[in-house]
Amino acid sequence: MPNTIRTLTVRGTGLRTDGIRLHEKQAIPLLMKPGELHDPHYDRPIRSRYVDPCELVWLTTASRLGLQIRRSPLVFSATDGSGRLQLSTRADLDADDCLAQMVLHEICHWCTNGLNTFAERDWGFDLDGPTDPREHAALRLQAWLADHVELRTMFGPTGVYRQYYDRIPDDPCAPINDSEWERHVVGLARDAIERMQSAPWDPHVLRAMQVTAQLQSLVEPFFSEFDSEHEADSLPPLWSEG
Repeated sequence: MPNTIRTLTVRGTGLRTDGIRLHEKQAIPLLMKPGELHDPHYDRPIRSRYVDPCELVWLTTASRLGLQIRRSPLVFSATDGSGRLQLSTRADLDADDCLAQMVLHEICHWCTNGLNTFAERDWGFDLDGPTDPREHAALRLQAWLADHVELRTMFGPTGVYRQYYDRIPDDPCAPINDSEWERHVVGLARDAIERMQSAPWDPHVLRAMQVTAQLQSLVEPFFSEFDSEHEADSLPPLWSEG
């Protein structure tokens, strides 16, 4: 019924157009029905899962290194010596925690502590003991990797060790002070950097860093107009960190 004056009600929206002359292409054939083209009892099959692109990169990188990532609200991060790496659930992490940074941090622990610590719980750390210098050495390795793609801030660690990471000089192997602690840490870091450039970590880790940087460059044009879907959320996206 094109070009006629009528009242149209669109079900489900409450939208009405009263007394409006409809263009022929706008006319809705109200008497027609979709028939077999629309089954109200249709149950859409789910054949895939959406995965954040950055998480896809780092989950795959972990798998290439023999690590299996699983989420648990009972831990922040933990390894059992079998290759299983448990990370906390997204809901239980800080706003700026991301899987990429957490996986990288654990890989740096493994490399710093030595290849054989793959088979040890928590890379051989005594979690109840005092701060281990290998912790700070792993942070220096992490900074060294992040500097390759100019994303040191984005790949910064979470938790209390961020205070040390943020004090690491532009040269990740330069000591912060002349203490015996720093001399020991820097020595450990140099060894870890050398190991990172060989199997099993090379080329997988640095390749993941490079792809992450490519993703960052792709989304960069959207930063200035980003509007969070969360009410009263003033935090910028982690992607905007260099």
